[in-house]
Amino acid sequence: MVISVADDGDGIAPTQLDEIFQRFARTDASRSRRAGGAGLGLAIVAAIARAHGGSCSARSNGGQGAAFDLRLPVHHASYADREAAPGFGLGVASGSASIAG
Repeated sequence: MVISVADDGDGIAPTQLDEIFQRFARTDASRSRRAGGAGLGLAIVAAIARAHGGSCSARSNGGQGAAFDLRLPVHHASYADREAAPGFGLGVASGSASIAG
């Protein structure tokens, strides 16, 4: 399953794309923590993705926004598995979801 999120902000410099999933990474070092985040959000996303056998990536055309993809494996439970744990299923359709904002 792929979840994509895109924005139309300032974008991310190509030199920073490899670093933004690391803890405390911030694309604009001049901003104070009061005006910006702590640089943990994408690191948390990456850690959760890895813990579930997935991955995440980012792409950007400087000055034209950025897009982020979260890839997670889909495991289809058997009928017996669903019966053993009723109410704990997740219906998954093949394809991808996009959230633009």
